[in-house]
Amino acid sequence: MTADASTAPALSHGRLTPVTVHFDDLDALGLLHNARYPLLVERAWGEFLEEHGFHYAGDWVAAGDACNAVKELRISYEAPVTRPGTYAVHLWLDRLGTTGLTYGFRLCSADGSVTYARGTRVLVRLDPVTMRPAPWSEDFRAAGRALLRSAD
Repeated sequence: MTADASTAPALSHGRLTPVTVHFDDLDALGLLHNARYPLLVERAWGEFLEEHGFHYAGDWVAAGDACNAVKELRISYEAPVTRPGTYAVHLWLDRLGTTGLTYGFRLCSADGSVTYARGTRVLVRLDPVTMRPAPWSEDFRAAGRALLRSAD
């Protein structure tokens, strides 16, 4: 069930990032393995970071805002993914704090019309020396504000 581009819902917030489900991502029942959903979301988040110049290249001090850790991950599975192909991850920020953030996500059809899973992930920016929470940079905050979902 895929809507064509003319009937795809407009996003009121966030962004859609294309992701690929491969045959070997499916389990013995022919379903996308439950551990692959967070992996696809992580890849979409990593792409967002890379596009804004935040990446890890072997040096955590130089990585800046890419030096962060997952504090919490929640996911609910809404409908099974049963075949390989192109899908999308819809990403947005629910909260952008001083040292942490909460982003929401949906694994969905490529056009965003069908939701397969949804959830939230809490990240904490870390100081690479002390491994304690550290403030996000202003550059990161500016990039993140583009993903913020307004209070409805």
